[in-house]
Amino acid sequence: QVQLVESGGGLVQAGGSLRLSCAASGRTVSNYAMAWFRQAPGKEREFVAAITWSGTGKYYADSVKDRFLISRDNTKNTLYLQTNRLKPEDTAVYYCASTNLGGYWPTNYYRQTTYTYWGQGTQVTVSS
Repeated sequence: QVQLVESGGGLVQAGGSLRLSCAASGRTVSNYAMAWFRQAPGKEREFVAAITWSGTGKYYADSVKDRFLISRDNTKNTLYLQTNRLKPEDTAVYYCASTNLGGYWPTNYYRQTTYTYWGQGTQVTVSS
């Protein structure tokens, strides 16, 4: 079993930055594809970014492309999301997620159902 714990959220002014982290425990996630999703109040959870197990492949939602950067450190069993030039519409709870198939890249990387393990989320609030 894998446990995921997000951290790094907070309150930031528009234009600011935050670095979110997702620490995995229980077993290594170094060979699993992982992703970030977010859920704003009153809205459905949506895909933000995904990364291959090696870290060489990265995919983003259009709304965050060129502002957010997903990365991972497999030696630390940790996933990151660097969020830059934040906007009020980025306000949401951010969740990290992991698949459970080693060395596999899911074609449906943007779907919630692709991922087996989820964290509890970290709140990001962007003020205007």
